[in-house]
Amino acid sequence: MTSPDEQEITAAGEALLLRKLRTRSLSIREARDVLRGVDVMDDAAEEVISRFIGHGYLDDAKLAEQLIHVAIDRKGQGRGAISQALAKRGIPRDVIDAAIDELPDDEFERALAFARSKAHGMRSLERDTALRRLAGQLARRGYGGAALSAARQALDEASRPPARGVRFE
Repeated sequence: MTSPDEQEITAAGEALLLRKLRTRSLSIREARDVLRGVDVMDDAAEEVISRFIGHGYLDDAKLAEQLIHVAIDRKGQGRGAISQALAKRGIPRDVIDAAIDELPDDEFERALAFARSKAHGMRSLERDTALRRLAGQLARRGYGGAALSAARQALDEASRPPARGVRFE
């Protein structure tokens, strides 16, 4: 049996968790951290978490999908950076792996598109310097093995003289 004080703490923790969920989706681990932060007892916290999962307020798989969408479409990140960001949010490894396995295999094309967008601004640099900087930018975005190849190809394309003649569009 819980005391009235424990019930008040649990109710306050649940209210705080609801307020946080109104502004930002949370992982189950982040929700547990919120409840621990206001001293909700472990058993009561697990009961609140279970209820929130049942109502659909907490869902690590859906959160992973949302974060992947943002990472690819807005931030232009690769698999490595996405995986790291999901792990940092407390999403379990099996959920991360399943979500990343659903991604299309277009890592090189996305890396190349990012590299092309940056290559023109590096035309004034020596090739080795530009290659090192561009590959570094791609690696920090999580493109791993595709980084160097994409950087080389984008710099090669940027250094070619423009084609002459009639263009059909």
